[in-house]
Amino acid sequence: MTNESYELIIEPGRTERHYWRDLWRYRELFQVLAWRDLSVRYKQTVIGVIWALIRPLLAVLVFTIIFGRIAGLPSDGSAPYPLMVFAGMLPWSFFSTGLADASNSLVNSAHLISKVYFPRLIVPLATVVVAFADFLINFVMLLGLLAWYGFVPGWQLALLPAFIILACLVTIGPSLWITALNVRYRDFRYIIPFIVQFGLYVSPVGFTSSVVPEQWRLLYSLNPMVGVIDGFRWCILGGQSSLYLPGLAASAIVAGFFLWLGIHQFRKTERSFADII
Repeated sequence: MTNESYELIIEPGRTERHYWRDLWRYRELFQVLAWRDLSVRYKQTVIGVIWALIRPLLAVLVFTIIFGRIAGLPSDGSAPYPLMVFAGMLPWSFFSTGLADASNSLVNSAHLISKVYFPRLIVPLATVVVAFADFLINFVMLLGLLAWYGFVPGWQLALLPAFIILACLVTIGPSLWITALNVRYRDFRYIIPFIVQFGLYVSPVGFTSSVVPEQWRLLYSLNPMVGVIDGFRWCILGGQSSLYLPGLAASAIVAGFFLWLGIHQFRKTERSFADII
């Protein structure tokens, strides 16, 4: 037998330099956490995954009555008002669910974070994947509504994946930022529902953004969800919905800023998570 010797090298900053490589190395943990969150979301509920269908349908019903019937706001072209609302509710539900779930993800995984090392970024990203699963369920329901109304999308539908990617970026950025803040300041768990509720009414979910006066529309588009929702409607409703390109560019820039801010703040405070949580 030969005696083999091993040399352990402790190099400062090595973990920091290999952080993004570790995200790939721990991909199986990412899959486990995402599947865990997905499996427990509707566990021990009577109707299970149907809740993912009921919530947007009820929201569409309320917005159709309030904005379409009572306020008399117009739809996009000849598209049915409920279809227009659901096309806007689709990305908004993804954003709001991802933001709300990610904000508490680290706190809910305190037992894991305080014991072993892994890139903490995995935890909130896994919850965004679960929100995306709800998005896919709602998208199937959207296809059913298109068939019900006999509405056929145009060639713009081929560009929908680009706006889905934009919706993911818009969701991930603020989610990482607020997740990091929630670890240090637990008051944010009470603020998040208010932010989501407020954002629902200031975003063009129940109405088309074309009702905003032209001189304010670019400023209004600084809400990154405006560009995402307008893009979804343009892809799904085709020529019935207009796409405001300056507003889309503004929304994309703001989304990029929040993505940078979210990653920067998360990485800045990540080392203290185990001590604080």
